[in-house]
This record gives sequence, structure tokens and C-alpha cells, in this order.
Amino acid sequence: MSTLVIIPAYNEEACIARTVQELREQAPEYDYVVINDGSRDSTAQICRDLGFNLIDLPVNLGLTGAFQTGMKYAYMHGYDHAIQFDADGQHVPGHIADLVATMDATHADIVIGSRFVTERKPTSLRMLGSNLIAAFIRLTTGATIKDPTSGMRLYNRSVIEQFATRGDLTPEPETLAFLIKRQHATVVERQVSMRERAAGESYFTFSKSISYMATTCSAILFSLWFRR
Repeated sequence: MSTLVIIPAYNEEACIARTVQELREQAPEYDYVVINDGSRDSTAQICRDLGFNLIDLPVNLGLTGAFQTGMKYAYMHGYDHAIQFDADGQHVPGHIADLVATMDATHADIVIGSRFVTERKPTSLRMLGSNLIAAFIRLTTGATIKDPTSGMRLYNRSVIEQFATRGDLTPEPETLAFLIKRQHATVVERQVSMRERAAGESYFTFSKSISYMATTCSAILFSLWFRR
């Protein structure tokens, strides 16, 4: 079973070399592709200099566009699994094998690398938002997702095809809700650890994070009402 690691990267010159080199050292059995999302810094040049597998987008499409590009690549090249993997060093390569093994054992469509299967959520405004999103998913789909905002998600071939052939799916919680409710996708969570961002520029500023938490719940409802 072949697995592709998709690494969206936006202005990650401080992290990208270390992230990919660690991946290659700790999980050499998996293929990867870096999606440079129109970075204004030297992210793309570093990848070229180090011989990384790279798709260099000429303009910034945002996380959704970058991830969809990676899923199209996975679909075109016939991968059985694809995993979203952060460029900033937060995700630990050693957990990829655990997620793949969980998918193979459970035949789930999606396996989420979750911080909160066996660990309790800390008390914070951000975790309050996570709890609210989880409650909306449970209310609308009946599914309990403990870490709906985790960016470390493994998808099987059928979900890869959905991302590659539709233009309305995103790597966000509303797509999880849509796939569960409308496409009858099965989702399993596996405990992982995550690190703090090493450096670089996040897709989410503080104000964008607040807006994200406020709009995701309404996006879940919109997704289930109007998308088929």
C-alpha cells in the first residue's frame, strides 16, 4: 500500500529543510511532495537546492488550494493513502506509520492524528473553539471527533479521489462533517503528539484564528444543507 505525504508550505524557509530531512530520516518508506504555495521567501529555492520533490505554485492559493494540489498529485500517481503534514515542524514523522496501521486495521476512510484520544484538552480559548466545533459535528452527524482541528489527517484512496475530482472540499472540519454525513465516510482517531511551530509564518494569524473558530461552525451547517 503506497502512501504520499503532502506538505503544503507558505513562507517556510526557516523550517522546510529540517522538516523534510527529518521525514526522510524517520519515515523513508513514504513518498512526499512539497507544495510551495506562492511563498515570498526562499522556500522553493531551498527545496530545489536540496533536491526535494516539489510542486511550485506561482501564486498563493491558500491552504485549501495547496492541499488540493497535493491530493490531485496523489490521485494521478495512484497512491492508496495520502496524509496532510505540516511544513513547520509540528507534526512528528514517526506517527505516520501508526496512522497507516490504524487505517489498514480498521478500514477507516480517514484517520486523524489526534492530540486528545488519551490526553485531556487544556483550558484555553482555542480549545473552547475546538470543543464548539466538535459539538457541531456531533450534533449534525452523530460522530464524536475529539480533535476536529488537527491538521494531521490520513485519507484513503476513495477520499483522495473526492478531493481530486471535486472543487468544493477543504482540509477543514466542515469537510469532515460533509464526508461523514453525505458520503458515509468512517473516521477513526489515533493519539499523536505535536510540537510547537519551530519558526516561519502560519497560515493563521491571531485574528484569522478567531474568525476561523467563529465561521467553521456555520460552514459545517452550510456544507450539510447545500452540498451533495
